[in-house]
Amino acid sequence: MKALLNLLRRFSLTGVMALAALWAGYKLWDYYFEAPWTRDGHVRAEVVPIAPDVSGFVTDVLVKDNQQVQRGDVLFRIDRARYEIALKQAEAVLLGKGATLEQANADLTRYSALTPGVVVSKQKMDQIVATQGSAQAAHDQAAADLALAKLNLERSEVRASVNGVVTNMELRPGTYLTPGKGVMALLDSDTLHVQGYFEETKLPRIHLGDAVSVRLMGTNHTLRGRVESIAAGIEDRDRSAGATLLANVNPTFNWVRLAQRVPVRIALDRAERNELVAGATATVEVLGSTSHGSAHSRPSTPQRAALGLSHLSD
Repeated sequence: MKALLNLLRRFSLTGVMALAALWAGYKLWDYYFEAPWTRDGHVRAEVVPIAPDVSGFVTDVLVKDNQQVQRGDVLFRIDRARYEIALKQAEAVLLGKGATLEQANADLTRYSALTPGVVVSKQKMDQIVATQGSAQAAHDQAAADLALAKLNLERSEVRASVNGVVTNMELRPGTYLTPGKGVMALLDSDTLHVQGYFEETKLPRIHLGDAVSVRLMGTNHTLRGRVESIAAGIEDRDRSAGATLLANVNPTFNWVRLAQRVPVRIALDRAERNELVAGATATVEVLGSTSHGSAHSRPSTPQRAALGLSHLSD
């Protein structure tokens, strides 16, 4: 009887160990191949190139590299003397054209008010009407030139178009700038987000609005956010356009096919954005939502320890 109990005990222990191994193997498989998490994540933000709209020498630089700015803040100024002179010239031209238009309007009114008994040739009347029209057109052109001169003077002050941080700024007073040439980058802080590149096999477990935790490399602080969108398509590297615009498909096929990576955009809580650096590497974990349940979330720390994964870094 004692020998039978020892035998049953050994079989029970072996069975428990086998079940534990099967459970651990299933969890490992689910963790590495199915669970919606990835180390391939990056902090991203829209970048606005700052370029002047007018040419000239830089007279004042009002920001420093990596400085926080608000929309509408003046970043730098271009020499305004030339544009102030151009504005005065445009104002003077407009005054002259206005006087000419006033005279042409008076002539047209006077000739149009003549009594029927006064004979005015049709040719003379046509000349009066044409003169008034030319004067009106010249006046409108002068008004447009004045508006352009005012705009150029205003654009001599280059302002921030969005809220963000000025970066890669090496501009100095005395530098001559030309229109459209970028001189610094403005990182739009309102567009800071995390882009996670998930394998296509994990997409069925990712839904819009799912809660997400993000951990930046080099820190244990966890950021919170939600799935904002999933990319609608990615590039097909096995197909390109040929010289005849027909599909040029790669004739080789690998038996072992790697899962494609699909970008998933993560919107972070606004309070979390201040500590983000665009381009930083992040581990992204989709936790799921109450509607989808949390059964598909990544194993917790105790579960990872039970699986022998606690030594792995995300």
